Amino acid sequence: MDIAGILATKGDKTHTVRPEQTIREALALLARHNVGALIVVEGGERPVGVLSERDIVREAARNEHLFGETVGDVMTRDVITGAPHDDLLTVAHTMTERRIRHLPVVDKGRLVGIVSVGDILKAQRDQYQGELDTLQTQFLSDERGR
Repeated sequence: MDIAGILATKGDKTHTVRPEQTIREALALLARHNVGALIVVEGGERPVGVLSERDIVREAARNEHLFGETVGDVMTRDVITGAPHDDLLTVAHTMTERRIRHLPVVDKGRLVGIVSVGDILKAQRDQYQGELDTLQTQFLSDERGR
Protein backbone atom coordinates (compact mmCIF):
# COMPACT_ATOMS: atom_id res chain seq x y z
CA MET A 1 0.00 0.00 0.00
CA ASP A 2 1.08 3.57 -0.56
CA ILE A 3 0.14 7.04 0.67
CA ALA A 4 -2.43 7.43 -2.11
CA GLY A 5 -4.28 4.44 -0.62
CA ILE A 6 -4.48 6.14 2.76
CA LEU A 7 -5.66 9.41 1.24
CA ALA A 8 -8.30 7.53 -0.76
CA THR A 9 -9.67 6.17 2.51
CA LYS A 10 -9.29 9.13 4.86
CA GLY A 11 -9.66 11.91 2.31
CA ASP A 12 -7.34 14.68 1.26
CA LYS A 13 -8.57 17.32 3.69
CA THR A 14 -5.69 19.39 5.06
CA HIS A 15 -5.74 22.25 7.51
CA THR A 16 -3.42 25.05 6.59
CA VAL A 17 -2.20 28.34 7.96
CA ARG A 18 -0.19 31.19 6.44
CA PRO A 19 3.20 32.28 7.85
CA GLU A 20 1.95 35.79 8.64
CA GLN A 21 -0.93 34.58 10.82
CA THR A 22 -0.49 34.80 14.58
CA ILE A 23 0.09 31.88 16.89
CA ARG A 24 -3.23 32.74 18.56
CA GLU A 25 -4.98 32.24 15.19
CA ALA A 26 -3.11 28.98 14.63
CA LEU A 27 -4.10 27.69 18.07
CA ALA A 28 -7.74 28.45 17.26
CA LEU A 29 -7.42 26.43 14.03
CA LEU A 30 -5.77 23.49 15.82
CA ALA A 31 -8.57 23.46 18.41
CA ARG A 32 -11.41 23.99 15.91
CA HIS A 33 -10.27 21.14 13.67
CA ASN A 34 -9.01 18.91 16.51
CA VAL A 35 -5.66 18.31 14.79
CA GLY A 36 -2.10 18.23 16.04
CA ALA A 37 -0.44 20.11 13.18
CA LEU A 38 -1.11 22.66 10.48
CA ILE A 39 0.67 22.86 7.15
CA VAL A 40 2.09 26.34 6.59
CA VAL A 41 1.48 27.35 2.98
CA GLU A 42 2.28 30.24 0.70
CA GLY A 43 0.39 30.86 -2.49
CA GLY A 44 -2.46 28.67 -1.27
CA GLU A 45 -0.85 25.32 -1.94
CA ARG A 46 2.94 25.35 -1.59
CA PRO A 47 4.06 24.01 1.82
CA VAL A 48 6.81 26.09 3.43
CA GLY A 49 6.58 24.75 6.97
CA VAL A 50 4.71 22.74 9.57
CA LEU A 51 3.34 24.10 12.83
CA SER A 52 2.70 21.41 15.41
CA GLU A 53 1.49 21.45 18.98
CA ARG A 54 5.04 20.55 19.98
CA ASP A 55 6.44 23.58 18.15
CA ILE A 56 4.07 25.82 20.09
CA VAL A 57 4.82 24.20 23.46
CA ARG A 58 8.57 24.48 22.92
CA GLU A 59 8.25 28.15 22.00
CA ALA A 60 5.94 28.83 24.95
CA ALA A 61 8.62 27.50 27.30
CA ARG A 62 11.04 30.14 25.95
CA ASN A 63 8.77 33.05 25.13
CA GLU A 64 5.95 34.40 27.28
CA HIS A 65 4.85 36.69 24.42
CA LEU A 66 4.13 33.73 22.16
CA PHE A 67 0.56 34.67 21.26
CA GLY A 68 1.70 37.76 19.37
CA GLU A 69 4.34 35.91 17.37
CA THR A 70 3.65 34.82 13.80
CA VAL A 71 3.43 31.26 12.56
CA GLY A 72 6.52 31.95 10.44
CA ASP A 73 8.50 32.73 13.60
CA VAL A 74 7.68 29.40 15.25
CA MET A 75 7.08 26.85 12.47
CA THR A 76 9.40 24.03 11.53
CA ARG A 77 10.95 25.13 8.26
CA ASP A 78 12.70 21.92 7.25
CA VAL A 79 9.58 20.36 5.75
CA ILE A 80 9.86 16.68 5.01
CA THR A 81 7.19 15.67 2.52
CA GLY A 82 5.89 12.51 0.97
CA ALA A 83 4.44 11.76 -2.43
CA PRO A 84 1.26 9.79 -3.20
CA HIS A 85 3.23 6.84 -4.62
CA ASP A 86 5.51 6.46 -1.56
CA ASP A 87 5.15 3.03 0.05
CA LEU A 88 4.14 2.81 3.70
CA LEU A 89 7.22 0.98 4.95
CA THR A 90 9.49 3.71 3.61
CA VAL A 91 7.23 6.45 4.98
CA ALA A 92 7.03 4.77 8.40
CA HIS A 93 10.82 4.45 8.47
CA THR A 94 11.31 8.12 7.53
CA MET A 95 8.80 9.33 10.11
CA THR A 96 10.39 7.20 12.84
CA GLU A 97 13.98 8.15 12.02
CA ARG A 98 13.22 11.87 11.61
CA ARG A 99 10.89 11.85 14.65
CA ILE A 100 7.96 13.43 12.86
CA ARG A 101 4.30 12.64 13.40
CA HIS A 102 2.75 14.49 10.45
CA LEU A 103 3.84 14.24 6.82
CA PRO A 104 2.51 16.66 4.19
CA VAL A 105 1.84 14.92 0.89
CA VAL A 106 2.91 16.89 -2.17
CA ASP A 107 2.32 16.12 -5.84
CA LYS A 108 3.92 18.33 -8.50
CA GLY A 109 4.67 21.01 -5.91
CA ARG A 110 1.08 21.14 -4.68
CA LEU A 111 -0.19 20.06 -1.26
CA VAL A 112 -2.60 17.15 -1.77
CA GLY A 113 -3.00 15.78 1.76
CA ILE A 114 -1.39 14.90 5.05
CA VAL A 115 -0.77 11.60 6.80
CA SER A 116 0.01 10.98 10.44
CA VAL A 117 1.84 8.18 12.18
CA GLY A 118 -1.60 6.98 13.30
CA ASP A 119 -2.78 6.81 9.67
CA ILE A 120 0.26 4.73 8.73
CA LEU A 121 -0.18 2.35 11.68
CA LYS A 122 -3.89 1.91 10.98
CA ALA A 123 -3.25 1.12 7.30
CA GLN A 124 -0.56 -1.42 8.20
CA ARG A 125 -2.79 -3.00 10.86
CA ASP A 126 -5.67 -3.29 8.38
CA GLN A 127 -3.37 -4.84 5.79
CA TYR A 128 -2.05 -7.41 8.28
CA GLN A 129 -5.58 -8.18 9.48
CA GLY A 130 -6.62 -8.85 5.88
CA GLU A 131 -3.68 -11.20 5.40
CA LEU A 132 -4.50 -12.98 8.67
CA ASP A 133 -8.15 -13.38 7.67
CA THR A 134 -7.10 -14.86 4.32
CA LEU A 135 -4.73 -17.34 5.99
CA GLN A 136 -7.39 -18.37 8.52
CA THR A 137 -9.92 -18.93 5.73
CA GLN A 138 -7.42 -21.03 3.77
CA PHE A 139 -6.51 -23.03 6.86
CA LEU A 140 -10.14 -23.74 7.76
CA SER A 141 -10.86 -24.68 4.15
CA ASP A 142 -7.92 -27.11 4.16
CA GLU A 143 -9.05 -28.62 7.48
CA ARG A 144 -12.59 -29.24 6.15
CA GLY A 145 -11.21 -30.82 2.99
CA ARG A 146 -9.39 -33.56 4.91
